Amino acid sequence: MADYDFDLFVIGAGSGGVRASRTAASYGARVAVAEDLYLGGTCVNVGCVPKKLFAYAAHFAEDFEDARGYGWDLPKAGFTWQRLVENKNAEITRLNGIYHNLLTSAGVQVINGRARFVDSHTVAVGDQTYTAERVLIATGGWPHIPDFPGNEHVISSNDVFYLKQLPKRTLVVGGGYIATEFASIFHGLGCNVTQLYRGDLFLRGFDLGIREHVALTLRAKGLDLRFETDVQRIEKQADGSLDVALKGGGSIQADLVLYATGRRPNLAGLGLENTDVQLDEKGFVKVDDEYQTNDAAIFAIGDVTHTVQLTPVALAEGMALARRLYKPEDYHPVDYDGIATAVFCIPNIGTLGMTEEEARAKGHKLKVFESRFRPMRNTLAHRPEQSFMKLLVDKDSDRILGVHMVGPEAGEIIQGLAVAVKAGATKSVFDATLGIHPTAAEEFVTMRTPARVD
Repeated sequence: MADYDFDLFVIGAGSGGVRASRTAASYGARVAVAEDLYLGGTCVNVGCVPKKLFAYAAHFAEDFEDARGYGWDLPKAGFTWQRLVENKNAEITRLNGIYHNLLTSAGVQVINGRARFVDSHTVAVGDQTYTAERVLIATGGWPHIPDFPGNEHVISSNDVFYLKQLPKRTLVVGGGYIATEFASIFHGLGCNVTQLYRGDLFLRGFDLGIREHVALTLRAKGLDLRFETDVQRIEKQADGSLDVALKGGGSIQADLVLYATGRRPNLAGLGLENTDVQLDEKGFVKVDDEYQTNDAAIFAIGDVTHTVQLTPVALAEGMALARRLYKPEDYHPVDYDGIATAVFCIPNIGTLGMTEEEARAKGHKLKVFESRFRPMRNTLAHRPEQSFMKLLVDKDSDRILGVHMVGPEAGEIIQGLAVAVKAGATKSVFDATLGIHPTAAEEFVTMRTPARVD
């Protein structure tokens, strides 16, 4: 190892790359990390963190309305988009500094620039070359915009956070969590929002009951949801607006078109052709169960691989890889079963474990518990919006297979339940647990009568 400049060279300082770098360095490895954009990767800079800050901002519109029912007489609220963007930028800059300090204080050398492979053990950043016993690819994903006439007039989710002004009419194209979140954000900030999705219902992969409930709720709020619809072409008008022609006829006039139709591995210019690294049919880096590529010296984690594309997953993979390589006595593989996640649309979605469709496909006989109710906060506000909760229970073992929720703070509630489900909690354990009253979360331990039983 002394013949190399580093024991581990990490390409990409996002969530997974930073965690792997810091952990490996803490175990005594000589580590460098190269990053050509921003420390913290997508999550910190153009993903989870700024998106949730924007979602908080969007929530205030309803909070101001609801306050009247609780005795507050507020003046007409005004919103300044530029102030939100400036304050967000300041927070992200602060976080970038924290990430830099975390790396350097751990002994990691931070190199600014895009790394590319010269060979399996050598990378170049600019005119400088570095050698390493092992190299880790952790460059994450990048938004993909399909090819169609006028696609140069659209933006991706990366661009939203730096818009100079808030558009009055926004078209969001896509049906995943990113598209659904931004549709809610723009709507909450006062935009006229249309969301298009080419499938029959958005949020594919989530529980059908959740998808249907969210669609009803968002439409009731005034969002224009159009399914089984897609863009044919976009033309920019003399006044700067966009004329969006739809497949099958019709058009939409918009001031902004946001495409959130998926992300692809960020591998351009890495020089993989100079290694034995192979890609799968979808362009992801092929790895085995221990994150090793077809090249014995090169590993990959996070969104460049065909894994679950969530920040906590990349963090766990970075930690696991560093332990396996440099402190194997502490190594244990990442458990991908029943990962909890949230969608920060308004209202929030929290979900854990199997969907009803997945459970049935795997042959489980089910007891399905469901509850729809108006949260207590909505009563004096005279807001008709309902929350939705769902428990999937294996009929034979009584084990909880899935927990799903739409409503305020759904992510916070599901995170707590994730511990219980990971520990193997049964419906009997839920039933024996006393709830905290009055809360929405207590509904999960008070549902007694199943909506459906196989």
